[in-house]
Amino acid sequence: MRNWLLPEHIADILPATARQVESAKAAMLEQFRTAGYELVSPPLIEYIEALVSADDGALDIKTFKLDDHLSGRQLGLRADITPQVARIDAHLLSERTGVTRLCYAGSVVHARPNGLMSSREPLQVGAELYGYAGIEADLEVIGLMLDALRLGGVENIRLDVGHIAIFRGLVAAAGLDAATAQELFAALQSKDVASIRELVAHVAEPYRSAFIALPELYGPVSMLDSARMRLPSLPEIELGLTQLSAIARALQGKVELSFDLAELRSGFYHTGLLFTAYAPGWSDALARGGRYDNVGRRFGRARPATGFSLDLRDLIRILPARDAVRGIRVASRLLPDAADEVVRLRASGEMVVMDYLGESAEALACDRELLATGAGWQVVPFN
Repeated sequence: MRNWLLPEHIADILPATARQVESAKAAMLEQFRTAGYELVSPPLIEYIEALVSADDGALDIKTFKLDDHLSGRQLGLRADITPQVARIDAHLLSERTGVTRLCYAGSVVHARPNGLMSSREPLQVGAELYGYAGIEADLEVIGLMLDALRLGGVENIRLDVGHIAIFRGLVAAAGLDAATAQELFAALQSKDVASIRELVAHVAEPYRSAFIALPELYGPVSMLDSARMRLPSLPEIELGLTQLSAIARALQGKVELSFDLAELRSGFYHTGLLFTAYAPGWSDALARGGRYDNVGRRFGRARPATGFSLDLRDLIRILPARDAVRGIRVASRLLPDAADEVVRLRASGEMVVMDYLGESAEALACDRELLATGAGWQVVPFN
């Protein structure tokens, strides 16, 4: 039996890369802190009802379930940290009535990978803003997402922007039942035009034509004018197109922008703007985000909310290289006499390595060594 084999889409991160990942994670969290985002650390497991809502089938499929031997209830191994942060804002921080900014970094686990090259253990880093419904909050979060990707070394970012309220408005106006809406949502996510036509064959006009048009409504900001002509005048559609136009004005010239009214590759819990970051060299999105107002309702408090997340594992191959840190060798025969000096050196930030086997400087990653001299302990070159 090959006990060293790992499950499919699961991989170790080895020493040098692990240090790069941790450094990048720390840098992103520090960036979030300077923008006013407080760090939270939700648990890996919760009762399944807290992790997955009844209408989010995609997240339910990705979530591992297990029985709790203490309570007898079903637990879930988190597949997304966003619902957990929404719970924290709605319940544990319910005394806060203004804007709350929260950030996080931690592993999630997927029962099924998102794609052929995707990890089933993403290292999710993200930020969420609660308590303000204005477009300014979405722009703040988008800016934070772009800055985080650039901090991770990503260049030439393209931002795709959509608005799920346009889809939801059409569903309500057309009177579609929940099951059909879910199927149509999935078909639009995969741009399956044939399935879309089949699912809306019985839908009355102008909504049938509007659903069929959604996959064709993508491109530069000028596409929004075409959308106004091809889509019916509904409050949700008017609001969505107005907000997309505001995004275009605010971000034009700052990042490559495209708009896609069938861009629904998100959690079903999203309610408004959706934004996805792409870059050359990656076949899939590097970060996703959007507005998910009132998700906290099931935790006792409905609030406006917007946020984003990324998988730090996706960036591993381009994370900024860390300068090789060389340490100080200490021959084990010098212990315990050198113990206090070792403590002092480590407290000053030096890496001090005990040498038990008489190894080389390369093997120990050391370029100096600690020796006892007549003048006391001295650090001298080691090669």
